Amino acid sequence: MIALPRQCAVLVGGMGTRLGNLTAATPKPLLDCGDRPFLAWVLRELSRFGIEDFILLASHFSDRVAAFAADVAHYLPKSANVKLSVEPTPAGTGGALWHARNLFDERFLVVNGDSWCDTNLARFMTAVVSPQYSLGHVLLTQVMDASRYGVVKLVRNQIVAFHERPPARTPGIINGGIYVLHNNALDFVEPVCSLEADVLPQLAKKGLLTGQAVEGYFIDIGIPDDYARARIELPKRLHRPAVFFDRDDVLNKDLGWADPIEGFEWIEGAQDAIRTVTDSGFHAFILTTNQVSIAHGHYTEQDAAALHRWMVGELRARGGAIDDLRYCRVRPKDAVVADRGFSYQRSPESDMILDLAQKWEVDIKRSFLVGNKKTNLQAAANANIPGYLFSGGNLDTFVMPLLIDR
Repeated sequence: MIALPRQCAVLVGGMGTRLGNLTAATPKPLLDCGDRPFLAWVLRELSRFGIEDFILLASHFSDRVAAFAADVAHYLPKSANVKLSVEPTPAGTGGALWHARNLFDERFLVVNGDSWCDTNLARFMTAVVSPQYSLGHVLLTQVMDASRYGVVKLVRNQIVAFHERPPARTPGIINGGIYVLHNNALDFVEPVCSLEADVLPQLAKKGLLTGQAVEGYFIDIGIPDDYARARIELPKRLHRPAVFFDRDDVLNKDLGWADPIEGFEWIEGAQDAIRTVTDSGFHAFILTTNQVSIAHGHYTEQDAAALHRWMVGELRARGGAIDDLRYCRVRPKDAVVADRGFSYQRSPESDMILDLAQKWEVDIKRSFLVGNKKTNLQAAANANIPGYLFSGGNLDTFVMPLLIDR
């Protein structure tokens, strides 16, 4: 199985000249969008899909980007590493990669900092093929007017050509500004070049570029009308509802003190259920309300962290995403335990639900919980969300109807 990227390079060096005075003193990705910079939304969304390390590729007003990077934790629901790479002189989108070439993992994500496609990125990343056949994988999206972008010719999953911009109001499949690159793709990058105009066409000519057309809301803030639209539309879309999954006997069989990974066994349909939730645009959160194995000394905090990282990786490989998780390690007789500065309590208390809802700015009115005990349902009621009792069977079949009309 190909390891999915956990690192992302974000292109934030563009001049933004079509936005006029709006970008006279501010890089385009840092323009306000709701109550935060547009770029903050992009990083927040990427963190949902297992991206932990960000490299901001800056040029224009790099000091402003550096200030954003220093304060970025304010905008992110969970911790991430953020680095800055600054071009010595404007070098284009490909040149930005060249100047940061020593910072990248074997496989990494690249995104434009001034556009976003709201889709299930886990599905996109799982479609990556081995570097023997592809050094780059491009997210493609259908738009009603492709005249700003040019269009992409896709044959099965192979990108064979990039065509010039069609006449106004011509629909087409365009480059969505999100890529998975293998490190060997950097052999095609020069100190000054364009990723879109120089590097990707070379890879396509050599048969080393694949693509996937996805469905989802797409926004590019490059012109005033679309920037104004993004300020209204994007915050509404990205304040998502959530499904809170109790873990044991909902996602996995509770096998007592078995080895947390070697003894792990998924419930039927659990991986599919997480993918279905992600496809539906919901957050998927895991709650482990009774992790007393740590309190009893059977496992360590490190064992729990390794298990959760493994679970997230397994679910990503199946095209789903666990946005975040919480667990309670205390015994029933204990009161609360402090973890990352917040007190978590066992069911039927709702602290874990409320903490996740606050950190991720969840649309709580459209959210719900799936548990296997009455105490789970009471925790949901205490958080003012519906709770549904899962007593066995296929979890995906159980969850699908609960997502309808929310």
